[in-house]
Amino acid sequence: MSTISWNDFEKIDIRTGTIIEVKDFPKAKKPAYQLWIDFGPVMGIKKSSAQITGHYQKEKLINRSIIAVVNFAPKQIADFISECLVLGIYDGNNDVILLNPDKPVQNGQRIG
Repeated sequence: MSTISWNDFEKIDIRTGTIIEVKDFPKAKKPAYQLWIDFGPVMGIKKSSAQITGHYQKEKLINRSIIAVVNFAPKQIADFISECLVLGIYDGNNDVILLNPDKPVQNGQRIG
């Protein structure tokens, strides 16, 4: 694995957010949801395509706190523009387990 400098790390904008809307995404190549995430008054709401259907039901994702990279260039996935990358860990079955704060935090708080 290659190393990065502190300056490289500082370029990554990782923030807390709350999922406010979830829809099925049947046009995605792999099972995924379309998420709308509130990153607070400064960043606003961003969309993401997330392959998290293995562990999460849509209804249980609403109001869930997450951690995401918010400064990637938008990426088109089928007919949907994904504006951030929700972070998670792959389990032994290649399903994603979301990263989230273990205490309440405000939306938009920067990780670093």
